[in-house]
Amino acid sequence: MRYLHTMVRVKDLDASLHFYTTVFGLVETRRIDNEKGRFTLVFLAAPEDFDDAKQVGAPTLELTYNWDTEDYTGGRNFGHLAYEVDNVYEFCQRVSDAGITINRPPREGRMAFVKSPDGISFEILQKGENLPVAEPWASAPNIGSW
Repeated sequence: MRYLHTMVRVKDLDASLHFYTTVFGLVETRRIDNEKGRFTLVFLAAPEDFDDAKQVGAPTLELTYNWDTEDYTGGRNFGHLAYEVDNVYEFCQRVSDAGITINRPPREGRMAFVKSPDGISFEILQKGENLPVAEPWASAPNIGSW
């Protein structure tokens, strides 16, 4: 058995792609437009996995966009997606500067949570050891749910 991908449904493909690629930093690896089924699938990978994403076995995030509008609720029902970053503070600052709420700040230099435009929770983990505790993150409150 091997892990292939995680699928999330998105309501606005352009807004989601902006979040996942421009803000979050993922790379689009392939796209499938299915006219008969009236949907688009976009597969994304972390930059460090990009070369592997062209081959069998690299983990990807599949965005499923159904062309007929539909409201999706309960994005937290499946839990969250997790990504490891080189510097959790720098990543959170970049995301925050892009107007994304940090729902659970990396107070201990290790872990943060943010949500996509569709309410999908993302756990952001520091690669390796925790970073030293630092402001403004150490005293930042939780905002909403994650």
